[in-house]
Amino acid sequence: MNSLEIRALYDDATTSGMLAELLVETVAAGGSVSFMHPLSPDAALEFWRKSLAAAARGERAVLGAWDGETLAGTVTLLLDYPPNQPHRAEIAKLMTRLDRRGKGIATLLMRAAEQLAVERGRTLLVLDTASEDGAAGLYEKLGFTLTGEIPDYALKPHGGLTGTLIYWKRIGRDR
Repeated sequence: MNSLEIRALYDDATTSGMLAELLVETVAAGGSVSFMHPLSPDAALEFWRKSLAAAARGERAVLGAWDGETLAGTVTLLLDYPPNQPHRAEIAKLMTRLDRRGKGIATLLMRAAEQLAVERGRTLLVLDTASEDGAAGLYEKLGFTLTGEIPDYALKPHGGLTGTLIYWKRIGRDR
C-alpha cells in the first residue's frame, strides 16, 4: 500500500463515481449501510451527490482514504443537530474497499473523523452498527462504549433482519 492520505471529499464527477462504486461493492458484500442489494450505480451516485452537497453546506463531513489515485475507504461525520445538541456528532457510512480491508484504513478514517469532530467543538460521538457482521470490534478497540442493542432494527442487504448496536464516546477536552 502506498502512503495513505485522509482528506475531505467534495462533489466532483470522479470522486462521486468512486464513492458510488464503493457503496455498491459494500452493499453487494453484505454491508449494512442503509441500502438493499442489488444497489444500482445511479442510486448510489445520487446518494453521494446529496451527501456531498450536505457536506458543502457544513451539515456533515465526508472523509476519504486515498491510496495513490484509489479511494480505499470513506467515513461520514454527521454534524447537523438541533440547537440543544451542538456538542454531538455521529459517525456514519464507514466503508473500506474489499481488497483493502484488514490494513488499518478504517481505524485511520475513524481517528480522522474523531479529530475533525474535536476541531468542530464536539465532545460526544455516537454511532450504530449491525449486530451481525458489523464493526463492533473496531469501535470497541477505538474506545467506544456499547449502550445496548435494538433487535430487528433493519433489513440486511440480502434480506432478513438484523439488530443494531448503539455506541458512544466522549472526545476532546471534556472526556
